[in-house]
Amino acid sequence: MTPEQALEKAILLAGGTSALSRCLGISSQAISQWSVVPAVRVNAVVKATGGKVKANQLRPDVFGAHSAA
Repeated sequence: MTPEQALEKAILLAGGTSALSRCLGISSQAISQWSVVPAVRVNAVVKATGGKVKANQLRPDVFGAHSAA
């Protein structure tokens, strides 16, 4: 799974862009501008998906491709 696909999956699991934005306390427009999740938002996105999307799937460049994060 690419980071872009992981972001799409996270949005779906959260219930859409608006639902994810509410979980993160940011605007849905901000999320719509992401090609990948900013590193500072990764843990919040993981939490919003109930751990179904992992940090290393969202940002393998930061959290390592095989990290257990």
